[in-house]
Amino acid sequence: MVRISVLADALKCIGNAEKRGKRQVLIRPSSKVIVKFLQTMQKHGYIGEFEIVDDHRSGKIVVELIGRINKCGVISPRFDVPLSGLEKWTSNILPSRQFGHLVLTTSYGIMDHNEARRKHTGGKILGFFY
Repeated sequence: MVRISVLADALKCIGNAEKRGKRQVLIRPSSKVIVKFLQTMQKHGYIGEFEIVDDHRSGKIVVELIGRINKCGVISPRFDVPLSGLEKWTSNILPSRQFGHLVLTTSYGIMDHNEARRKHTGGKILGFFY
């Protein structure tokens, strides 16, 4: 099979390992988008440390899981989300206003929807986690 979305494979791996109760998961191949997505998850305390293993190919990432992820996934295609449409997307995807995060790619980099609202910018939606 051909890999369509590296990010989708990575998030599916994390979700499946989390459901099985694993303590860590190996993600391959690695990409800059996956690393930024994981940094966003780590900043909000959903995953522990992660280590990027350079194997002189596409790279691997070892992620420490702490058991906080209920679901994570990719929104495909990457829809344009203006600042005014952010609330609609959060209510459609996330289970509650209190928790969960949408991850957007903006001209200021990859960030969650709260940070995008603070920086007063829209962007393209990458995925979600809660």
